This record gives sequence, structure tokens and C-alpha cells, in this order.
Amino acid sequence: MNQQQLRINVLADCGAGDSEIAELLAYNQNVFDFNSVKLPETFPPIPEAGVAVWEQYAAAAATAGVYEVLKEHLIQFQFPILADISETAEYRAATRKGRFGDESAIAIPLTFTEPEKLQIQLYQTLAGTIPVLIAANREDFIRLVQALTKRNEPQAIPDSMGACTISGYNNWHRIYQYKQQWAAQQNKYSEADWEAEFKRLIPRKELYQDRLILLSTGPYSNVTASNLGLTETEWQQLSLKIRLEHESTHYFTRRFFGSMRNNILDELIADYRGIVAALGHYRSDWFLHFIGLESFPIYRIGGRLENYRGEPALSDSAFKILQILVKKAAENLDRFDQQFSQQQRTPLEQVSAMINLTALTLEELADDSAEFLQKVVAPAKLAVAI
Repeated sequence: MNQQQLRINVLADCGAGDSEIAELLAYNQNVFDFNSVKLPETFPPIPEAGVAVWEQYAAAAATAGVYEVLKEHLIQFQFPILADISETAEYRAATRKGRFGDESAIAIPLTFTEPEKLQIQLYQTLAGTIPVLIAANREDFIRLVQALTKRNEPQAIPDSMGACTISGYNNWHRIYQYKQQWAAQQNKYSEADWEAEFKRLIPRKELYQDRLILLSTGPYSNVTASNLGLTETEWQQLSLKIRLEHESTHYFTRRFFGSMRNNILDELIADYRGIVAALGHYRSDWFLHFIGLESFPIYRIGGRLENYRGEPALSDSAFKILQILVKKAAENLDRFDQQFSQQQRTPLEQVSAMINLTALTLEELADDSAEFLQKVVAPAKLAVAI
């Protein structure tokens, strides 16, 4: 049976009609790009170029504080969260051309409730080191997300969102550093010379675009400690571990497979790795709590699953079928983890398992026969260079 027919059969077994099947085949299409994948010879790989400047920030923050350091170097920290601010000439000039100060009429910086509790951490992932910006205060986390991903606009952030991976942040401080190095190599130069060099710089995004993780320290997925039978302290510590590894998984797929989506397949795999990192083994019942399916077939409004309905959003009937798929897939991951945990979880074996998991569709993961287990537990057989 080919993959497409298997997917259709699984959807039909879950009660999907023709319209739901069409919606979910499109929504669950696997977009990870394995054709151009070339993994490094050793794991973790060397950090991306943007990590170096965040090491500088972390070192400076040890004495000056994170807020003061980032306010000096990140343009978005120099603007408040304000409706329609992204449409002002000052904001456009600052974020699109790196100009700030001389033509700005806005002198109110980004403010935080507890700026002294902001932290910078350099976290080691399977994809290499990545900067992590942590806010202990929930409102401060929301401001970080709004500033760095919503152009300082006061857009609503779901209560169930406690972390965010940013890919492709234009860091003007790195551009200034580049310009200084370039200028030092010139006998003399004009502004036109720099503009020509800047045009040559634009395609080389690795020289000025950063990847980083924004993290909160609240309960993961807005699930309370009592829901999981834990103390507040236990759950706070575990929540941070889950978030770190969850976002690190997104970083891995973005760096090596070219995709990081608001899609439930991505979330299923990322939560799998996060839970295992925190506990040493997987628990599908925890995952179902996180996404609002702890009382399946009843879906809890406000669960994370509704954040991943796609664009355009799945119809209500297709969303109902998605819930069935997700529960089946989560329980199959329990079976997978029981087999995989018998092996030593070396970095290469973790990478191998993740490659195989990301090669599947949600329907294959939800298949009652769980044939994927035979393929995933064995080392990766994909045509990629390891």
C-alpha cells in the first residue's frame, strides 16, 4: 500500500468523510525537506555565526544586566509596545534601515515589569548552541514576543504559549560590527561605497540574521501542577526543561530540514523530545493535557491544539478528526519510546530517531498497526550525510 492510500485509510477509519479527508491530507502534508539535507559529521555541530554576538551580550549582562545590554543593541528594545507603532516613519527607519535617534520622535523604550529577572542563556542543542532569552515574569515574556515577533504591536499572545523560536531576526548591531570591520580594511570610503557593500551583504543572511529562543518560566502549556500531581516547584523546573528541548527541536528541524511550522506534527515531535528530556521517558497523558485532550473525546477550549488549526483554519469537522489522529499518534509514541528507551540515547541515536519521525505524516504515526515503529527504532536509513 502506498503512503497516500494508507493516509486516506487511516483518516476514513477515524470517521473522516471526503471533505475532511481532503482538508487533512493538505494540512498533514509533510514539508520537511530531506532532499537537500546534509547533516554534520559530529553532533552537536559548531554554532551558527549569530551565537558569537549573544555570547558578548551574555558576558556584558553579567555586570550591566540583560535589559541594559539589549536596550543598547536591539532596536526593538528602543520602542514601546504601542498600537500602530510599526507603521510610523521612525519605526520603519529604525527596523528597515538601522536608523535610530537622529530622526526619532519616540523616546520611550521597551519597558518590563521585572527587567532584573531577564536572563540570557546559551543552550546546547542537537543542532548546536542557540541563544535563549528568558523572562521570569509572564507580562515581560509577552512584551518580548510582541517586540521581537510582532513589530512592537500589542497583538494578543495565547495563554498556552510559553515559548517562541525566532528564525531570521535582523540584528542591526551585527551589521554595525560588519561595517566597522569592513571600514577598517578600506584606505578610505564614501557612503556610496558602503551602500554597495551593504547590497552585497544582504544575501549573506548568516552574517546578520539571528536565531534565538524566547522562554517564559510559567507552567508549560498553561497546565497547572495539580493537574499532573506535582508540586509547584517540581512543575516549574520540569516546565523549563520541556520548553527548552521543545524549542530546540524546532531549531533542529529549521536548521537542517528547512521547516519550523505552527503545525501539530511539529508540536507532537517537539513535545515528545521535551517530555523525554524532562522525565527520561515519554508520557502521552502529559502531552494530551498540554494540547487540551486529557478528557478525550472532549476537547478543552484553550488547549494548545487550537493554536495549530492551520491557515486557512481547519473546519470544525476536520478539527474533530484531527483530535482523534493526535490521540492515536501520541499513544503510538508511547510504544515507540518504550522500545527506543531500551537503547542508549546517544546524540547520534537521538538524531537518527528524529530524522525518521520527521519523515512520517501524522496519519502514519496514528496508524493502528504502528508499522512505523519497525522503521523508526532502527538507525536512520535516509539518504542524508551523517
